[in-house]
Amino acid sequence: MSQKKLAKGKKKGDIFVQPRAGVALREEQINLLRSFEKAGADFLPTTIDSYTRQNRYEEAEVGIQESRRLGRSMLNGYPAVNEGVWKCREIIESTNVPVEIRHGTPDARLLAEITLAAGFTDFEGGGISYNVPYSKNVSLEESISNWQYVDRLVGWYQENGVIINRESFGPLTGTLVPPFISHSVSIIEALLAAEQGVKSVTLGYGQCGNLAQDIAAIRSLSSLAEEYLNRFGYRDILITTAFHQWMGGFPENEAQASGVISWGAVAGSLGKANKIISKSPHEALGVPTKEANISGIKITKQIVNMLKDQEFFSGETLKEEVRIIKEETRCILKKVIELGEGDIAIGTILAFKEGFIDIPFAPNRFNLGKILPVRDNNGAVRLLNPGNLPFTEAIFDFHKLKIEERAKRENRQPSLQMVIDDIYAIGKGMLVGRPRSGKSYD
Repeated sequence: MSQKKLAKGKKKGDIFVQPRAGVALREEQINLLRSFEKAGADFLPTTIDSYTRQNRYEEAEVGIQESRRLGRSMLNGYPAVNEGVWKCREIIESTNVPVEIRHGTPDARLLAEITLAAGFTDFEGGGISYNVPYSKNVSLEESISNWQYVDRLVGWYQENGVIINRESFGPLTGTLVPPFISHSVSIIEALLAAEQGVKSVTLGYGQCGNLAQDIAAIRSLSSLAEEYLNRFGYRDILITTAFHQWMGGFPENEAQASGVISWGAVAGSLGKANKIISKSPHEALGVPTKEANISGIKITKQIVNMLKDQEFFSGETLKEEVRIIKEETRCILKKVIELGEGDIAIGTILAFKEGFIDIPFAPNRFNLGKILPVRDNNGAVRLLNPGNLPFTEAIFDFHKLKIEERAKRENRQPSLQMVIDDIYAIGKGMLVGRPRSGKSYD
């Protein structure tokens, strides 16, 4: 159901909208999804709770019982493993819209077995994107192996006539992640999935904020993925993209937060993403309510519908961003392929050890954590410290020049303070963390 809808939408140029949401009790989850469907959501989520993500099922069961006793969700998602196949099946049968499992689990083997058997048609995550940004002590060897099992399971379903879409989690840490990092991770996870027989992949990307860079990123992602999947002989894969609206800090003011959501809808629409993952105006206040999520869906749908037939950014700025993103991504993937001698899993593990792949602000101790991103004068994400990334001198010089342009404008030296200012900027109502009255953001 999901794969057919994605394929048809890609052919027609449709842009689908999908929210995030999950609660502890099945009845409330069903009510939530029906409300989203009524509001116009094209794909529906079942976000999994944090205990289940860490395979702590006894604590998840306590959360279920507490939720029933108090009459409100005491978990930040749906405990699908505890609920089991048939109860999960009730969720699928409650709606006419495809439902995806979204979580953040280094070891999702049991979760995949239960939810895929129940009939969920999309499963998000991978051995990198659901490990390095989410866990501290899980190695890449362990998580990639776990996710090879998940992908083989999806491949088995494919061989038996059931097509399940596999989606990478593009935003990663959601904090100043340069497009080439998320692109490299998404393409690696697509290759690992295809190796196990997966035939439908959605590559995720998290909004950075600069419109030209975001449009270039989402437009370059599918062509890069096709390039590498074809290179490894996978020519029968449906490739689609998912654009995640802003994943960093949100303004507390609802009107300002709605502006951030609208900006994400504009970027996803003009980038021609196949799917936009929507946020709510209450992101800064905790877990969004049903009403807040519906508001996010409607804001996004309105923008998408208004921009559907419009074309922008076909000039040199966009071409330059596409060129640099592709060149950067190819540098990283070249090293992965070389290190693994063609084995993507081994190459990925070795590339992380060397810092050739390095995810900024990630908690995982197997991630080198040397690179330091910062915005340039126009708000695009560049590199203040490139760490051990395997780039050419021309790419390093490009980043250095872009940051120097900002430093000159702000009359200060490039520094960690710029990075800190940028992290807080959108929550304060700006994109670039400019000093205000001679002071940086708190």
